[in-house]
Amino acid sequence: MCLAIPGKIIELDREKQTATVDYGSGTKRKANVSLVSAKIGDYVLVHAGFAIQVLDEHEAQETLALFRDMLSLQEEER
Repeated sequence: MCLAIPGKIIELDREKQTATVDYGSGTKRKANVSLVSAKIGDYVLVHAGFAIQVLDEHEAQETLALFRDMLSLQEEER
């Protein structure tokens, strides 16, 4: 199963084709953005270190909410 996570681009290095992506809760990682046309403030879907799609903010927030719900259910089961 493959999993892609939405995050917001907060820094962009066009020369290296990388971006710093904020996934929320203090989690920030570098991602390759060579496959998409994105700018600072855009939400992107990241899989295996590559941004594979630009999302609108509403769609990204809905997906992040689903991830949070899944994590809270998992914690309740423990």
